[in-house]
Amino acid sequence: AQQGRVREKVYGKQKIYFADQEQLPAASDAELRGLDGEIAARSAQLQALQQSCRHMEAELKDLNSSMTTPEIAREIEALRKDCASCTEKLERIKSATNHVTPEEKEKVCREQQLYRREWRRRKRMATELLDAILEGYPKSKKQFFEEVGIETDEDHGVVLPAT
Repeated sequence: AQQGRVREKVYGKQKIYFADQEQLPAASDAELRGLDGEIAARSAQLQALQQSCRHMEAELKDLNSSMTTPEIAREIEALRKDCASCTEKLERIKSATNHVTPEEKEKVCREQQLYRREWRRRKRMATELLDAILEGYPKSKKQFFEEVGIETDEDHGVVLPAT
C-alpha cells in the first residue's frame, strides 16, 4: 500500500485492500470489443452446455425410472406363467362337455325378462296401493312403513335389473 500498488480503504475497524487499477494499462476500444465478443461466445457456449446438461439429466431420470434387465426378465417370466395358466383355463373351458345350448340360453333370457316384468308390475301395484293408503294417513310414510313392517327394495340395496 505504501508503494502504491495496492490501495487501502478503511470502513470503521475494517480495512479493505485492492489492486490499484490506475496503474494497469487502459484497454483500447478494439480490445474491449474483442472481449465483449469473447464474452458473448462464452455465454452462448454456456447456454449450449446447460441445455445439454438438462437433456442428459432428463434422460438419466427416464433411465432411472425404467426397469432394469433383471426386472424385465422377471416380468416376462411372470407374464409367460399368466399366459400359460390362461391358455390352460381356455383349453379346459373348450373341452368342457356341459356347454349351454343357444336354445337353453334363450329360454333363460325369456324367463328373466318375464320375472323382471312381473317384479316391475307388482312393485308398481304395491306403490300405488301404499300411496292411496298414505293419502289419509296422519303420519309420515316412513312411520307407516315401520308400524306395518314394510321393507322396500331400497332398504336392502336391491336394484331392479336393467333390460
